Amino acid sequence: MKDIRQAKFLRDFCLIADNMYRLGWDERNGGNISLLLDEDMNEYFDGVIREIPIAFDATPLVGKCFLVTGTGKYFKNIKDDPETNLGIIRIAPSGNVAELLWGWRDGGRFTSELPAHLMSHIARLSVDPQNRVVMHTHPNALLAMTHVHPLTTEAFTHTLWQVMTESIVVFPDGVEVLPWMLCGTNEIGEATAEKMKLARTVVWGLHGLYGAGRNLDEAFGLIETVEKAAQLFMMYNSTGLEHINYITDAQLWEIANFFKVTPKAGII
Repeated sequence: MKDIRQAKFLRDFCLIADNMYRLGWDERNGGNISLLLDEDMNEYFDGVIREIPIAFDATPLVGKCFLVTGTGKYFKNIKDDPETNLGIIRIAPSGNVAELLWGWRDGGRFTSELPAHLMSHIARLSVDPQNRVVMHTHPNALLAMTHVHPLTTEAFTHTLWQVMTESIVVFPDGVEVLPWMLCGTNEIGEATAEKMKLARTVVWGLHGLYGAGRNLDEAFGLIETVEKAAQLFMMYNSTGLEHINYITDAQLWEIANFFKVTPKAGII
């Protein structure tokens, strides 16, 4: 058997989680990550530790394995003790049971947002078969921006694109936006999944955001760029000075054409 502690995907996951905590995105046990694994788990484990019910029918993902953060677990502890704070699960044939293959050695279980993650994985895989990551996090500036900015996809995306040149290049699909909804429910998971068919980033009003990507770096970098744009927006708004310089729609098209990206329709 291979030593799971030496697996690159586990080491990368721990590093990303540590960076998310260091940046202040994931206070206490706030936020969660799920990584769809391509590796053959039979090389690491030879049996199921226990079964955990899932309050969602994940039949489209039967047989797939995920590395997932645990409920009530602090991001700051993941790097030093991944086996307590993380788990590797496989979706059982019934579709509503997770087979625990490794982790949560203290008897823990997956994040309460797992159904929302699985719904988003299904949605993203339907438009991008190479998608592997879903991250939910609470970036400070982005969260603050949802308190002072209209919560519509069109307005939010346009503002973030106008703030800095890189925005439209990194997320030409824009950011989808949801109003405040109760977290931890299948309802917000379903709403997020529908938005995930349209973009890799979904803002949860007054809460945080979901970001998706083909790998951990891509998802992290996407969130990082959205947060940077939100931070700049909040910084210049806090000055009280007139906003006299911004990227025009014509310039946004110039950027998009130069970098050969297709902006979300209806924004510019």
